[in-house]
Amino acid sequence: MFSKILVANRGEIALRIIRACKEMGVRTVAVYSAADQNSPHVHLADEAVCIGAAPSSQSYLNIPAIISAAEITDVDALHPGYGFLAENAHFAEICESCQIKFIGPSPAAIRSMGDKMAARETMRKIGVPIVPGTQEAIRDKDEALRIAKKIKYPVIIKAAAGGGGRGMRVCHNEVRLVSALMTAQHEADTAFGNSAVYIEKYIEKPKHIEFQILADSHGNMVHLYERDCTIQRRHQKLLEEAPSPSVDWKLRKKMGDMAIKAARAVNYVNAGTIEFLLDDTGKFYFLEMNTRIQVEHGITELVTGVDIVKEQIRIASGEKLGIRKQDKIPLRGHAIECRINAEDPANDFAPSPGRIERYNMPGGPGVRVDSHAYAGYTVLPYYDSMIGKLMAHGRNRNEAISILQRALDEFIIEPIKTTIPIHKEILRNPLFRRSQMYTDFIQAVMGEWMDKMAAERVMPQLVAKER
Repeated sequence: MFSKILVANRGEIALRIIRACKEMGVRTVAVYSAADQNSPHVHLADEAVCIGAAPSSQSYLNIPAIISAAEITDVDALHPGYGFLAENAHFAEICESCQIKFIGPSPAAIRSMGDKMAARETMRKIGVPIVPGTQEAIRDKDEALRIAKKIKYPVIIKAAAGGGGRGMRVCHNEVRLVSALMTAQHEADTAFGNSAVYIEKYIEKPKHIEFQILADSHGNMVHLYERDCTIQRRHQKLLEEAPSPSVDWKLRKKMGDMAIKAARAVNYVNAGTIEFLLDDTGKFYFLEMNTRIQVEHGITELVTGVDIVKEQIRIASGEKLGIRKQDKIPLRGHAIECRINAEDPANDFAPSPGRIERYNMPGGPGVRVDSHAYAGYTVLPYYDSMIGKLMAHGRNRNEAISILQRALDEFIIEPIKTTIPIHKEILRNPLFRRSQMYTDFIQAVMGEWMDKMAAERVMPQLVAKER
């Protein structure tokens, strides 16, 4: 086992990793930007090193500074968390060359699944279903028009090196396709340094289902069942649940077997996630693989009892999986997670950074909160807007919803805007209660509520102005 681990991240995931390390008797080193000097992860780690100024490019994406911090503090290993450098194959290679164990998959696995087109081709070769589309980058608009005509509209443009909704555009006709192509290429180049995009058939009204994979270096591989990540805004997850209310045991086994097959195809080791789209006929298609721990890993931990972060650390140290047989992994009850973001749902989820003056965290049976925020904490504009994750675990889905509703009523974060109000509305919605939701749920179902909230916010301002 490692004696000291550097946590190359910030916020709630840095805290999550530090807590796991403390329970395992492993010392930790936090890295932080100048703007994060008062963040909890800095004070809870055994050591802390400032690695640069506030912008991510000068701190959390600053590879030389992070490696220097690791060498100065003489760590055995480095945990990248999620985001930032977690899926950067070059960073993983540098860690290994400096004799620092990267707690994640091999650089080769990261690279093979990081290129979305290459990943699609790998899946096609081994028989994992993929969405119809191009196997190579689109060269120009004429080729894009020809492909779209062949696979039929609607289609979706995607960044080959991307994720998180960036470089992604849905097109229902030729005019939209031509205008969106250059925009998507530019956005992909800005976000990932790679302007390559490809086109897929757009699956209408799908559900987003992902399987959590764990694999060790001894050939053992299992999945920890699925999470339903269908509730999204701008192609980014907002609410997740485990297991999926849309997946029965027969489909679960079929999708789970495919997820294992996909991971084995790239000799995957450590924690990863195979993502699928599930259509309304029960057919599913490979979407992508995330070669890191996911934001929503906590709900899988609640229903299986497996500590995924500790498993990551044990796997990286050369140990075997704690549970090596698929049929020995329990699935108990139902868990739901709400991402609590500093965003204004009434203003198209615009970021809402600022100082938190009042903060009351919920508790009680069945409630878990992973957060780095507190009263007096300032949500910074430089990083992701997530303040924390509120999770509820019940004996069944209805109980989990009831616990979550109670917990949301207790959760107070003021005066900044957050996603708490829209989560309350989602949980009240009859379509959600009946599991009749798709990836466009926020736009199609919650749009009227968001418009109403925006109008209510504007009206007092207009009245005050007239006075």
